[in-house]
Amino acid sequence: MIHDLKNIEDADVRSKIVLLRADLDVPLTGGEISDDFRLITSLETINYLLKQTRTIFIIGHLGRPEKEDKNLSLKVVAQWYANKLKGNLKEMEVHGFLGWEIFPGIVLLENLRFHKEEEENNLEFSQKLASLADIYVNDAFASSHRSHASIVGIAKYLPSYAGLRLQKEVEELSKVLENPKRPLCVIIGGAKIETKLPLVEKMHHFADYVLVGGEIAENDKVLLRVQHEKLQGQKSALLVADLTTDNKDITVKSAENFVQIIQNCSTVVWNGPMGQVENEDYQMGTEILAKGLASSNTHKIVGGGDTIAYLKKVNLLEKFDFVSTGGGAMLEFLAGIKLPGLEVLEK
Repeated sequence: MIHDLKNIEDADVRSKIVLLRADLDVPLTGGEISDDFRLITSLETINYLLKQTRTIFIIGHLGRPEKEDKNLSLKVVAQWYANKLKGNLKEMEVHGFLGWEIFPGIVLLENLRFHKEEEENNLEFSQKLASLADIYVNDAFASSHRSHASIVGIAKYLPSYAGLRLQKEVEELSKVLENPKRPLCVIIGGAKIETKLPLVEKMHHFADYVLVGGEIAENDKVLLRVQHEKLQGQKSALLVADLTTDNKDITVKSAENFVQIIQNCSTVVWNGPMGQVENEDYQMGTEILAKGLASSNTHKIVGGGDTIAYLKKVNLLEKFDFVSTGGGAMLEFLAGIKLPGLEVLEK
């Protein structure tokens, strides 16, 4: 699946007002940003636009609020940008949207998920956002699997382009999807069972090994699908980790078995920790896997906020060849599912 996206570098953005959809959904601890990886990756596009454009409106979301929630305000993100760009935060209102000027020419708007119209992909809401600018740029790969107003709706009303980070994500992941160095291994852990279970099955169509751990390993549906795939004679081997007695981590033996498989693979894609890594008592399986991957010669790709945060914590993130900002979006892309946010940017 080759995506030929309209590229921001090919657009005339001189003296234009740009509406930039960025990945702002960062983890918070005690009201403070605990991992700024996604924000750091957005700076390349922002700095590119700053050299040419008149005004940039940055939009995005934080968390999953069902209504306005001060604990999920993007003010903390606006302050992060102000610190990075050496600006002074100034609250303001723009066409009915609360926002903050974080640097001359850059305004970040409040959490779009405070508006139910965002997830509904409401056309009137999309049009209201589009009225702020001349050009729309999507640099939020991690949200591009959602048919939301800020991802899909705005593109109906403005010339739309892919940001630099989005382009990089598509290029790197396309290599894995179209012509990976084999054997190819996909590791799926973490939670979000309802999202990941269907993807486990789809991975059989292109991976050589699919290794399942974390919370989704608890679900009987995974085991049923393993049996089903064996009957269907699919090419890949699917291994489900054994869990510890409290079901909060995978066993040491399973983690070591996973590492043995990894060491015989040429490409490994990993999304989701093997246990509840927010608690140090349940990090053993993830630690064994992370160290085994870091020391291997395989081409290593990782995605997903919890996995990235853990690897940063144990100083292993730099051992990976590519770090994707997307978790669910990365898996859906590799499963061959069309991402709505990419479709609207295709030439």
